[in-house]
Amino acid sequence: MSLYNISNKNLTALTQTTFAAEGLQERQDLQEALKGCIDAIAPDCLVISEEFSDWEDSRRRIDLLAIDRNANLVVIELKRDEIGAHMELQALRYAAMISTMTFDKACEYFEQYIDKEGLEINAREIILEFVDLDENSLDDFGNDVRIVLASADFGKELTTSVLWLRDKGIDISCVRLTPYRYKDDVLINAEQIIPVPEVEEYQVRFREKRAEQRSSLSVVRDYSKYRYNEQIYNKRNLALALMTDWIATHQPSSLEALLKVFDNNIRRRIAMLAESLSDKQRKRYHTDEEDLIELTSGEVIAISNQWKLETITNLIECVGKYGIEVEKL
Repeated sequence: MSLYNISNKNLTALTQTTFAAEGLQERQDLQEALKGCIDAIAPDCLVISEEFSDWEDSRRRIDLLAIDRNANLVVIELKRDEIGAHMELQALRYAAMISTMTFDKACEYFEQYIDKEGLEINAREIILEFVDLDENSLDDFGNDVRIVLASADFGKELTTSVLWLRDKGIDISCVRLTPYRYKDDVLINAEQIIPVPEVEEYQVRFREKRAEQRSSLSVVRDYSKYRYNEQIYNKRNLALALMTDWIATHQPSSLEALLKVFDNNIRRRIAMLAESLSDKQRKRYHTDEEDLIELTSGEVIAISNQWKLETITNLIECVGKYGIEVEKL
């Protein structure tokens, strides 16, 4: 695809060039420019680190590390050459290395990046606001890792590998950066070529459907039932009943005081202030009017409806210390 300048009703084709011919370096020029305008290659992302290398082999460095609006980590690798030079394999290693990164660690790295850039902002507050999370929902941070490859072009071996990885459920994309010479300026056309933007939404839905089908075949769902106060409950409704009764009996002074009573394994999953729930979070909590609970502090809280067998067992053990009896059927 060519770019043209229009002037006086005439089109003039811009001259395609290369980064090397223009004396533009990969790190000093391209990376510096893109980190300040990351939307050019990774829309809705926030850069939290540059030349990231929190492992023993300091030669391995992630060019740019970011997070997206869905609280996923994003590995961004840059090349100025025309083939991509095995960057997909490099990025996969990095994705595996950072896959266990916690929210607190991400804040620590972002703080270092902020200091280096001379910015006066609060790392923790910026990340929480960017991903629309609060302190009680940090388990939702970093559940997946995305990869963005940006290069002057990509060889056939690389694009074949990327397409195969996407088919296997890896969120990896390729953005082609084509430089053009126009008078005394160098213009860059940033074009996502994998996946093609026009079909990306369809491909995402198709992958989700396939993943759901595979999950339904491989995962045995837990349909445990419980008897409490002569009523039969599933996990999510049992949690609501237990917490409603425990709060009515023990009258915790605030949400903070309530959470301190319970085990660390389930503390973050129990409840949140109803008014602080985002639209995305509301589906994870009992938010019907009759299910909301007002504490003596005046705080109105919603109880989580996301309970695995392990976490509901922990909750049953915790309330059991206060004489509340539950029978698993």
